[in-house]
Amino acid sequence: MASVTYYVVLPFVRNEEGDLVALEAIEAQSATSAASKALVLSRQNAGAVAFSRTGDPSQGEFEPAVVIARYGDTPDDLE
Repeated sequence: MASVTYYVVLPFVRNEEGDLVALEAIEAQSATSAASKALVLSRQNAGAVAFSRTGDPSQGEFEPAVVIARYGDTPDDLE
């Protein structure tokens, strides 16, 4: 199978202890769409990050994630 790129938005909230916790990932159609969704979600949550992953799903092999945009509070260890 050919290589594909997935665009994903991951919003974050703070739990009762104040730690950042990821919510459910949301798939987007493009890098621009992912960045826009991340911006909107960062205003409704602690923060959000948009990223892409490229690889071959049939082989389960993917390149490292590429951060497209970060808004608000997000974990430092994402990259």
